[in-house]
Amino acid sequence: MKIGAITVGQAPRVDVTADIFPIWDGKVELTEAGALDGMTFEEIGRLKPEPGDYVLVSRMTDGTQVTFAEKYLGELLQGCVDRLERQGVEMIVFFCTGEFPFTFRHRVPVVYPSELLNRIVPLIAGDELIVLTPSKLQLEQSERKWGKYVRSVKAIFASPYGDPAELEAAIAQVKELPGSLVVMDCIGYTRAMKAKVAAATGKRVVLSRTLVARIVDELADISDK
Repeated sequence: MKIGAITVGQAPRVDVTADIFPIWDGKVELTEAGALDGMTFEEIGRLKPEPGDYVLVSRMTDGTQVTFAEKYLGELLQGCVDRLERQGVEMIVFFCTGEFPFTFRHRVPVVYPSELLNRIVPLIAGDELIVLTPSKLQLEQSERKWGKYVRSVKAIFASPYGDPAELEAAIAQVKELPGSLVVMDCIGYTRAMKAKVAAATGKRVVLSRTLVARIVDELADISDK
């Protein structure tokens, strides 16, 4: 099955595909596009969030973390959709767990990780949920988002792209919190990071990238029938 993937940062996302290609087991031919493709670090800096903006975090092709406001991405992401459809993809999946206010024009099905997480996580979270998010700037928006679905939410920041000490500090906080479920609410978090959080805290952990990959794998199976 030929699938297109869109990142809000720069493509290709080799960090993501390293974890999800084994799940797809050769069923998927992937074509990637990024909203910030071709942009310099300085150009991306002009997209920085202001107070009240919805904040997104992603990475450049060299692995550098970038932070920017979602409001600038509408036309850029639509361009990615158009480009992938011209290349003949049968489905598009976003490599981002952000919630998009834009209405995209598309002919093929589009899979939004946030929509999957928003429906699945409340079914297994109970009354308390712990959320890992990449930036301090996302803490309030994360708790506001998940507070719509779960009674008690605590968000903790730890970048998947930067200093590993951030994840260690986050794990120390997670261990002390009530609640048995942790959501790693960014496509940037890896399977190795999930394993570390689960082993250190004894809590169940949902990893966004592999959850989405398994849903796409089911659809790829249907496509092959």
